[in-house]
Amino acid sequence: MGYRVGIDIGGTFTDFALLKDREVTLFKNLSTPEDRSIGVMNGLSKLAEMENLPLADFLGACDAVVHGTTIADNTLIEMNGAVTGLITTEGFRDEMEYRRGYKEDIWDLRLAPPVQITPRRRRLTVPERILHDGTVHQPLDEAAVRAQCRRLAKQGVESVAISFLFSFVNPQHEQRVAQIVAQELPGVQVSKSHEVLPRAPEYDRTSTTVVNAYVAPRVTHYLENLVRRVRDAGYAKQLMVMQASGGVMTRDYIQGAPIRVLASGPAGGVIGSAHVGTAKGHRNILCVDMGGTSYDISMVLDGAAPAVAGWNMHHRYLVGVPMVQVETLGAGGGSICHVHKGEIAVGPASAGASPGPICYGRGGSQPTITDALLMLGILSDEAVFAGGSFSLTRRGVEDAFAAIGADMGYGAEDAAFDCWRIVNANMTLGVRRITAGKGIAPQDMVMLAYGGNGPAFACTQADELGIETVLVPRASPTFSALGTLVADPRIDEERSHIAAADTLDIARVRTLWADLAARAKGYFTQAGFPADSVTARYQMNMRYPGQNWSLSFDARVTQGLDDLSFVDETLRDLAIRSFNERHMAEYGHVREDEMPEVTGIRLTTSVETPSPMVVAGFTAPPVAAAPARQRRANLGRGYEPVGIFAGPDLKPGHHVTGPAIIEESFTTIAVYPGWQARLDDAGDYRLVKLDALGVMGFP
Repeated sequence: MGYRVGIDIGGTFTDFALLKDREVTLFKNLSTPEDRSIGVMNGLSKLAEMENLPLADFLGACDAVVHGTTIADNTLIEMNGAVTGLITTEGFRDEMEYRRGYKEDIWDLRLAPPVQITPRRRRLTVPERILHDGTVHQPLDEAAVRAQCRRLAKQGVESVAISFLFSFVNPQHEQRVAQIVAQELPGVQVSKSHEVLPRAPEYDRTSTTVVNAYVAPRVTHYLENLVRRVRDAGYAKQLMVMQASGGVMTRDYIQGAPIRVLASGPAGGVIGSAHVGTAKGHRNILCVDMGGTSYDISMVLDGAAPAVAGWNMHHRYLVGVPMVQVETLGAGGGSICHVHKGEIAVGPASAGASPGPICYGRGGSQPTITDALLMLGILSDEAVFAGGSFSLTRRGVEDAFAAIGADMGYGAEDAAFDCWRIVNANMTLGVRRITAGKGIAPQDMVMLAYGGNGPAFACTQADELGIETVLVPRASPTFSALGTLVADPRIDEERSHIAAADTLDIARVRTLWADLAARAKGYFTQAGFPADSVTARYQMNMRYPGQNWSLSFDARVTQGLDDLSFVDETLRDLAIRSFNERHMAEYGHVREDEMPEVTGIRLTTSVETPSPMVVAGFTAPPVAAAPARQRRANLGRGYEPVGIFAGPDLKPGHHVTGPAIIEESFTTIAVYPGWQARLDDAGDYRLVKLDALGVMGFP
């Protein structure tokens, strides 16, 4: 068995997880914002060195290189995507700006709309009209298309989105416009709505296609550059890319709609959480990922983190592709601390990897949360950092917080502590808002903390939320990279088909599913997976008349992609019964006097691949670990001597009672007062509140 490598590029670090015989090796190095593929190649070279192999031999022995990236997210955050134009149906020029009247905060009268990635001068229309049944009501005016292309050319457009009414039923007008754009605007990238999101309604499809066009050139250029580098270095197989849906697929599939990689990095962490958490006996998990730039919040419910297709708002833009639900806050180790209108504020601006926090010693001048942790003694300039790749420095850190303290009327240490308190409050409030919005009580869940900084804050957040158990796997610093190895190759696509359930056109449904199955079969075969190894979930989207949102459920799960024998006259009754059961489970009631309607069909296909082994249990006898040393630190109740434990020296059965600090190779675990950490049989950490422990004092 060969190697499998999982990679996740973050704003500050690029993380690696190497799987060999179900054993995982972790590594991380600084990201290279000028060309992120350089950071990837640097890490691959280090992994090859760790395996005592030349890079070419190492890559030649890799069964898979799986890659998750935040490049699409960063493009939207930084607003530095392609100069994008839109060609749409006459009369629908301003649909992107109307946003269905949606406003994130209806009470904020000063809330500005999102920056238009296609301002009105680049949103152009042409006469054409296709009806809901696919018939051409008004032929395409090709002369108007060419004229609009010339207008876009004068504006220096680099990418064009095409979105016409009902193109998902009959795409001929979009296809012809794409041909004309290629003639009139050579070299410009084209995104067609019937390929990016082939379903209704039109705003969802248009918005998703425009965002795809905006990020596509950067994503495509990056992936092409990375593929070229790894191939030149000796990797001969397909590069697999993490998707927002929680699955992975080939680079060729991603290039058809690069929007599928939006939020793919955080999705990897959620998939890894579901894999590890359920193996350790927990099915309802609050997942918190604090990295260098952001704080990501997600949930695993009943052991799963399903991808939801629909009203997914990311960075204030609607993206309708299936996505694992992750909410992101601007709170990471690199979040900049500053005084704003007489108050201390943290983030959302980040120092990133370059120049990074002041304590990195790379030219950073603005204090960050990482610098605050150094001031508080949670981090140390005496220990190696990021696996020994460099050490922190205190030079300039105290002066930066002294400047904040001077504005607030106190000293540097108090300023650092207040920054710690504020970022804690921001993250805790974010969790409360998200869980309350879904009707979930966080105290009924287990927290799984990961990312380089997540374990430094987890216990104090859990205290505030009423959570009594926190899991910190040893792999937590590179958990999103680990998640790419857990994620199976997957294709998740849907098609619109609107009809009352009792009059469903069975032949039409069979044709749609057959087309999706043929498409999936082609991509899986190209990637080297035989069709009979594919698990297919044939799903239906349904709602009651008047409802805005549809619910998805499985109509049939099969092995292979050729069996559609279940699509017969019995499907109507099966759909009605299954939808009512799903609605009862989700909302607690059924509208017995109303006939539900089908809004679309969906096919989720996947192939099972080797995953890292997860060990659970506490069979080793409990032993109190001895600290390696002490250091003055503040874990929420003032500065005091705190025991410092070397994580690599701790073994299964060891337990550590707070206040204490555990220094792992790539993260620091803060065991706050009132908490105890114990290592399970895998060497993973389980932190429990002392008043929740059993009589013997152990979980």
